[in-house]
Amino acid sequence: MKLYDCSCGGGNMLFGVEDRISEKVQRLTQTFGQDWNDALYALAKIESRFRIDSKIEHGNTLTDDKFYNEEFDVVVANPPYGVSWKGYQKDILNDKTGRFKFIPSISDGQLLFMQHLIAKLDATGMGVVVHNGSTLFSGDAGSAESNIRKWMLDTDVVEAIIQLPTDEFFNTGIYTYLWVLNKNKDAARKDKVMLINASEKFKPLKKSKGSKRKEVDEQSRLEIVETLATFVDNDYARVFEKEYFYFNKQAILLTNIDSNGRSFEAQLADGKKSLKLKPIKLDNGERSITDFDITTFDAGQFISLADYFENDIKPFIAGLDYKEQPVVITTAKAQYRFDNDKETLLKTENGQTEELGCGKIVVKASLKNASRSQSERIEITVELTPDTQKDYEIIPFHKHEVDNQQAIAAFMAKYISKPFEYLENVVGVEINFNKVFYQPEKLRPVGDILADIAKLDEQIKALEEGWFYDPAGFQTL
Repeated sequence: MKLYDCSCGGGNMLFGVEDRISEKVQRLTQTFGQDWNDALYALAKIESRFRIDSKIEHGNTLTDDKFYNEEFDVVVANPPYGVSWKGYQKDILNDKTGRFKFIPSISDGQLLFMQHLIAKLDATGMGVVVHNGSTLFSGDAGSAESNIRKWMLDTDVVEAIIQLPTDEFFNTGIYTYLWVLNKNKDAARKDKVMLINASEKFKPLKKSKGSKRKEVDEQSRLEIVETLATFVDNDYARVFEKEYFYFNKQAILLTNIDSNGRSFEAQLADGKKSLKLKPIKLDNGERSITDFDITTFDAGQFISLADYFENDIKPFIAGLDYKEQPVVITTAKAQYRFDNDKETLLKTENGQTEELGCGKIVVKASLKNASRSQSERIEITVELTPDTQKDYEIIPFHKHEVDNQQAIAAFMAKYISKPFEYLENVVGVEINFNKVFYQPEKLRPVGDILADIAKLDEQIKALEEGWFYDPAGFQTL
């Protein structure tokens, strides 16, 4: 049986697993380990000399795998948490081994190690990898972290995840998690994942050892192993279809509407996205512009047309807010403005005001270079557009495509009242122990609370009358 630890440190986990296997089954074992810390590598190398068949190598597993042509029956690892891999980013991005399906955030390499270990498993291999909580939920749908989790569940390599107590390791007090990997699941466990909340399965140490103040005692260990072996729900463990951890992040394009339920989109001809105006005046209550094709500037204030654009026109246009300022656009025939109360665009023509529906007044300014037919100029354009915004809805996932689409449509019908169109849907994966094992706080009976309030009222009244209260009863001041 070939055992492998890609970040073996001094070899405690690797050789400890070997010893436990030797106690349980009669099989020859080989151990393989690699670490890039000089001192820890030396410790593991020394220990390997006392083993029947052990190979320990020095180097960075992620960039220089010393066992690149090996596969293993068992992999174990406790890779570093939250450690940046920026120093060897180029090597990771140019990796040709195919082991990295997705590249996670450069600030944390845990999921690089996870992908490496899965790649090192043989066709029936299994393993246990220790991570912190970030590998369960970091990254939104579509991120590398979420995609790695989805890939792991899609390939059905995750059998269980076990939450350990805090203060269980020498150098950290955080919750840690054992990812149990298995490429040869029993038929009854196919496409299923067990979560085991072992955070209360410990005994306190009489004396702390660094950050370690608890230990998972033998009775608790045996209980956890039995729970995993039986693979049925109990009060601290639950089995889920893997799709339970998937979710839809459905993007939609919302069209905002006015108080009468109308959008400016109804004013546009088919296929048109906006109505371009030919303004003769723009006024925001503080400043007016009447030239929308500017070729001149005040030489006393600006050194060039480009200077005029960058330091006056551009910031003025960028600061326009038709919802916060009384912006009025005047054309040869009409005036246009926005009514905040009704959330609609208004058009006034020949003394008559018409509501056009909810929309935007879009004003843009750009500096145009000189051409053969035109000199350098500043162009200011105005157009009216529907008021749309991109939004995302998080919706539970269903493994059957038709059911999933129906669930998305039902969610939209229930919660989205504005017109919208579907954009891309991204499926994410997140594993939330708090959600699964949440225990609501038990509320006190109302009668007990009222009795306490009455007692406090009695004490306040006594104080007002010149008495004070102690546990023995009321005493005069």
